Amino acid sequence: MSAIFRLCEQYILKAAALDPVEAVYLGLAGDFGAATDYSPDGHAARHELIQHTLAELSRLAPETGTDRRAAAHLRERLEAQAAVHAIGEPYREVSSPFGLITAIRDSIDLLPRGTEEHWREIAVRLAAIPGMLAGWRTTLDAGLGRGLRAARRQALGAADQAERLAGTHDELIAGHGDGPLAAELAEAARAAYRGYAETARYLREEYAPRADERDAVGPERYAVAARQQLGEEIDLHDAYQWGWAELARIEAEMAAEARAILPGATVSEASAHLDSTQYVVGPEAYLAWLKQEHERAVAALDGVVFDIPESLRTVDVVLAPGSTSGAPYYTQPSEDLTRPGRTWWPLGGREKFATWSDFTTVFHEGVPGHHLQLGAVACAGDKLSRHAKMSWVGGHGEGWALYAERLADELGWLSAPGARLGMLAASALRAARVVIDIGVHLELPLPDGSRWTFEKACEVLRDRGRAEAHQVHPEVLRYFGWPGQAICYKLGERAWMEARAEAQARPGFDLKTWHTAALDLGPMGLGTMREELARI
Repeated sequence: MSAIFRLCEQYILKAAALDPVEAVYLGLAGDFGAATDYSPDGHAARHELIQHTLAELSRLAPETGTDRRAAAHLRERLEAQAAVHAIGEPYREVSSPFGLITAIRDSIDLLPRGTEEHWREIAVRLAAIPGMLAGWRTTLDAGLGRGLRAARRQALGAADQAERLAGTHDELIAGHGDGPLAAELAEAARAAYRGYAETARYLREEYAPRADERDAVGPERYAVAARQQLGEEIDLHDAYQWGWAELARIEAEMAAEARAILPGATVSEASAHLDSTQYVVGPEAYLAWLKQEHERAVAALDGVVFDIPESLRTVDVVLAPGSTSGAPYYTQPSEDLTRPGRTWWPLGGREKFATWSDFTTVFHEGVPGHHLQLGAVACAGDKLSRHAKMSWVGGHGEGWALYAERLADELGWLSAPGARLGMLAASALRAARVVIDIGVHLELPLPDGSRWTFEKACEVLRDRGRAEAHQVHPEVLRYFGWPGQAICYKLGERAWMEARAEAQARPGFDLKTWHTAALDLGPMGLGTMREELARI
């Protein structure tokens, strides 16, 4: 192991010890404790580790190409995180529907449960939830004292979310049955529920009245957030104009596709026709359909434009009935591959599920999207540093997933009725995200000169982004509370498509070879990605 790879290893292990909740998400092998310290002391310790690691990295010289890539990626990620700490973001870290509360809660579901020792770990972690939430509240109070305030809308959204979490661990602990830890698990779950309830009360009664009435974070905070998500600095005003142009381009293509589905039909009419003809009824039927389509995607891909390792040919597909995310999501396999990669599908209170619009999301979340991308990282062996295997850059990861959707269309896999219109509608939603996210937080005018409000953002996402009714409110709430994340999909896709176009112009280009080499590079910021892809 080179000195740079050793430093990467040391950093990821020390970071895991300071953030055991994140270590669960990453699937790191090892015992890192049960609770993350979300108090000011915990944040200070994580910031100190970042600064120390950057100082150590500055004294090391790369010995090989893999060293160079590992060092560049570690430096970029740490500098981006240091910038987040520098402007005090941990002191106003309140967001909904994705945020610290759900990260803590969902980390419990990712724990193994095959042995009594596993169940004991679950009990310990459940019992630790009130203390973690109390530390978070202390940090938020300190932030208020420093004038660092989250938006009131996010505080109230997070309060609603915390209230709904009571009882959500019951199904998990029921899996233990009446074993020797039953009483301990039940009491730990009750403690967790009390922690959620107290946090909901605090957010609603103490924090929200003192929170910021404005939703926009402003140019300085947004630039830091966007850089963290993209791994490079971009011209945000140019990206805003590009987003509007891209949305108009997609809308024109959608109109043509709608007429091909139903002669003379508008997009809304074609969508309504598909809703009434291409659907399944009930969660069980929906889950069966999803599993079938994940399996078909793997069969269509393997050996054609990708070589899929045996360990990645199965995707764990699960429903998420209690999720408030409004959209499907993916959790990566554990480091040792004992925990599989999973796609999670919120039900959104529905009993009828339009399948035509979900085909493209199967490719996005499963294969060749997140599952193949993150699975390739898990299977990379010593080609990637441990830090690279455990890190994530939104522009790289979500950009690849959108590239996967585009690739499915290029290869003719979207042949089911309405599937291509579903892909275009999903692409329109991602373009709408760009203009909403940048427009809201930089307070830029819409093309007609009007100003962004929450209601205007919902209108644009519904009417031009073609979001389903159950998605609109949680999606927009997410953009308002997680600045910079919503743009990484489309801007990342643009970077991937440009890189492939440059590669195709070179003699001897082979798509499968290019895909393999691109995924073997692992995660990186978009700036570094362009440089590295130009070399393969």
